[in-house]
Amino acid sequence: MEPASTSVSSFIDGVASPVRRRDAQTLVALMTRITGEQPAMWGPSIVGFGSYHYKYASGREGDAGAAAFSPRKGATTVYLPDGVDAYTEQLSRLGDHTTGAGCLYIKDLAKVDLEILGGIIAESYRRVSADDFGSGG
Repeated sequence: MEPASTSVSSFIDGVASPVRRRDAQTLVALMTRITGEQPAMWGPSIVGFGSYHYKYASGREGDAGAAAFSPRKGATTVYLPDGVDAYTEQLSRLGDHTTGAGCLYIKDLAKVDLEILGGIIAESYRRVSADDFGSGG
């Protein structure tokens, strides 16, 4: 995936749900502070910070945001490329959320502990930014 030319602020301004829009603004501030990177659009609906290169055992490879989220209709998706299993203890204290293999789904950031969420994002960003992450080996 390549960074898109769409402005992050224009994208967020166009998010229909007031809760998702508010949460997107909060996540931009949080992830900017954590990563030290400026937000960029990755595709039409993912806001990413920094980048990492991945290569699957199948040979497929590419680049993606090292920290990223998307304000989807059903919930805001926070991407954890290193998987959610590494964060079981933190997630047990996070608050109202659900998970997929590498995704954290949050319907309302007001119902989670932002300090815990920030810690999870910081650790995931550190891991995926390491030189050997995503090498497929």
